[in-house]
Amino acid sequence: MQNTDKPLDSAPDDVKLAVDLIMLLEQHEVDPHVALSAIEIVKRDLQTKVQQQHQC
Repeated sequence: MQNTDKPLDSAPDDVKLAVDLIMLLEQHEVDPHVALSAIEIVKRDLQTKVQQQHQC
């Protein structure tokens, strides 16, 4: 029996999310510099949320 699953189906959730984000950025033709700047903002926001979770 052949494995007909796509390789992404068994990938970790973070890899799946990364692929989805890359596809979204490419489909909307977001400038890479703008995307990187936005990703830094999102990263800071998420880091703050993680720190707040650990304080509870």
